[in-house]
Amino acid sequence: MATTGTTAFNLDLNNIVEEAFERCGQELRSGYEMRTARRSLNLLTIEWANRGINLWTIEQGSIPLNQGQITYALPNDTIDLMDMVVRTQIGIDQTDININRISSSTYATIPNKNAQGRPIQVWIDRQSGAENLTSKTLSTTITSSSNTITLSSVEGLNYVGFIKLGNETIGYNEISGNTLQNCVRGVDGSTPAGHNSGAVVTVRNLPNINVWPSPDQSNYYSFVYWRLRRIQDAGNGINTEDIPFRMLPCMAAGLAYYLSLKIPGAEGRIDMLKAAYEEQWALGSSEDREKASLRLAPRQYFY
Repeated sequence: MATTGTTAFNLDLNNIVEEAFERCGQELRSGYEMRTARRSLNLLTIEWANRGINLWTIEQGSIPLNQGQITYALPNDTIDLMDMVVRTQIGIDQTDININRISSSTYATIPNKNAQGRPIQVWIDRQSGAENLTSKTLSTTITSSSNTITLSSVEGLNYVGFIKLGNETIGYNEISGNTLQNCVRGVDGSTPAGHNSGAVVTVRNLPNINVWPSPDQSNYYSFVYWRLRRIQDAGNGINTEDIPFRMLPCMAAGLAYYLSLKIPGAEGRIDMLKAAYEEQWALGSSEDREKASLRLAPRQYFY
């Protein structure tokens, strides 16, 4: 007998939900059951992010650093940064230099945050990514290249942060009166555009980095990072899930457990399904890990 010669087995959302319902002793019949399962599946993947590092969601990114600019936005679906360096030059001549991660309290105690040089420390501000509507408006018309923006009020705004006008996200690095100073246009993949007086201002709580010292030149340094991103949403039923094949048993088991908590008649299976889920999580997470050797070297000081 010949083998299939293929290794393409996967499950789309419909098949995962059907498998989970069958483990609960139920059948998937209505559109509402699909909606509630999709909601539970999205909550399940968020739980996975809280449980630890999902290696398949680690992505590399790079941010060009500008002279005097302290704060830079990260992609909105960033959970945290795993590793980071400051890179100088490009190609065969590039050099990656370590940059130390510091806490918010350590960053707060830096006396002169505007000092310039090669960045050696970074504070990662893990914001929610949510958008907050405000009663503030644009006081004057601006062009796509304006780097100062005057608002009707700045009450409640962070001294450094991000706003949204229309479809454009704009970063600012200082507030003077009602004017946002040193603005960076077209943040988070948006396109710089002109905006008319009276445009509504939305606050964007983007995750971001704050480097110190601020760069002493432009077009020289880049902040290169490896980030942990969110797992993509469940989709509309025909999509395959944003997981490697080795996590399929864990996803089916986890969804079955989540559904058993709210499906009438499945209460008697809760303990069994939870135990099966935890077993599959232990198997999947133990496989989804770094397998390189770990070497620890103590830091020594000499006086």
